[in-house]
Amino acid sequence: MKIVILGPAHPYRGGLASIMETMAREYQSRGHEVKIYTFTVQYPSLLFPGKSQFVSTPAPADLHIERVMNTVNPLNWVQLGLRLKRERPDMVLMKYWTPFMAPCFGTMARIARTNGVTKVICQVDNVEPHEHHIIDRPCNHYYLGGVDGYVYMSEQVHSELKAYSQAPMIFSPHPMFENFGESVERAEACQKLGLDPATDYSLFFGLIRDYKGLDLLLKAWAQWAPEDRKLVVAGEFYASREKTYALIEELGIKDKIVMHEGFVADEDVRYYFSACDSLLLPYRTATQSGVTQIAYNFSVPMLVTGVGGLPEIVPDGKVGVVCEPTVEGILGGLKRLYNGDTLAHLKSNFAEERKRFSWSAMCDKLLEVYKMSKE
Repeated sequence: MKIVILGPAHPYRGGLASIMETMAREYQSRGHEVKIYTFTVQYPSLLFPGKSQFVSTPAPADLHIERVMNTVNPLNWVQLGLRLKRERPDMVLMKYWTPFMAPCFGTMARIARTNGVTKVICQVDNVEPHEHHIIDRPCNHYYLGGVDGYVYMSEQVHSELKAYSQAPMIFSPHPMFENFGESVERAEACQKLGLDPATDYSLFFGLIRDYKGLDLLLKAWAQWAPEDRKLVVAGEFYASREKTYALIEELGIKDKIVMHEGFVADEDVRYYFSACDSLLLPYRTATQSGVTQIAYNFSVPMLVTGVGGLPEIVPDGKVGVVCEPTVEGILGGLKRLYNGDTLAHLKSNFAEERKRFSWSAMCDKLLEVYKMSKE
């Protein structure tokens, strides 16, 4: 097959780029011809809350990546749509995670499909965004109405998706991230991160946004934290940095929190998951989370709130603890997670549970829905 993947890839940073590149490699290994078309402009600088959208590492030599998409230039959308129409790939594979992408993606998809050959298949992260805007629903209708089939990763997304489309839909859980290498000795990880190996550490990891509930966790932590444990917060602020630091000061837990601000480069991820014995995801809302799939790779037990698809990914009592998305619920979850030998018990279950999450299975499902779209 001829497959074109549209979405983030080198030189763009982050989990979405890693996902698109991993799927490209999986399809290449099966003998398919694969190209990735990524962005010249993904987000205008004024709309991007982080410090940089890019990595400084060389482009992967084993992938065909072209920077051709501009999300804010309608002429570009039409030109690339016509290019896809002419090139006639069997499948155009897109990832959808925000309505901001809908005008660009929807225009290209609708034009490409008019050749009568190309099918547009979408791996859906989110339908309804975590932070809502008045344009979300019109944007979703425009893009999702121009797609031939979907793979969704949680039942919440499935229920939302059905309001926009009757195209074929198949479930496949978020695969496990394997591109961050293997764990290292804890002493080495602590030295790398400037942590004291005599102290136990819990981890809050990833972009810091309001819906992720760091404030709830900090309030619960203030009521619970034992003398020999600290919370490492590692990630870049997309929410108010000032409010977070003010809350830490107000709660009197400055000596219980280790702040590692900034985007964590791929090569450094393993150190955090080797130094910390647990991952905490106190989300207010969620669909699924790529961070859980990093924890699966490193066999790190988790605390998650019972929102969206998180309990599907992290079944209570197997590899983690599920709690309510409130200060009281998180406090109770912390007490459960760190009671007796619970961490060791949860860690022992990872080898079996991680069998559910493979890139091969995800790519199989995408091809399955592609075939369904042709029937």
